[in-house]
Amino acid sequence: MTLVATAAAFVASGSAWSQLRTLPVKAKRATLHPSQYPFIVLGNQKLRLAPGALIFDTNNRTILPNFLPAQADVVFTTDQAGHVSRIYLLTPQESQQLDQKR
Repeated sequence: MTLVATAAAFVASGSAWSQLRTLPVKAKRATLHPSQYPFIVLGNQKLRLAPGALIFDTNNRTILPNFLPAQADVVFTTDQAGHVSRIYLLTPQESQQLDQKR
């Protein structure tokens, strides 16, 4: 019985964690369109992924560039060279919250 309770707690904490993530304040919003690595299309700009770039899925897990969806609403940050250093795939709730802030 305690194993079931522990598993339920982990599942609940995972979904709660994804709802509590904080997106970078200076992140830019765009629609993501994958391109041939190491490039990525964000909005109408073709940008290069920085070495060591991190991509976070909607559950706040890091994923590799080859697991990017065909199209997604994202926010991203760039490094000093203008390369994309972090990408956050937005949940529908996060997209709605950002729309309301506009």
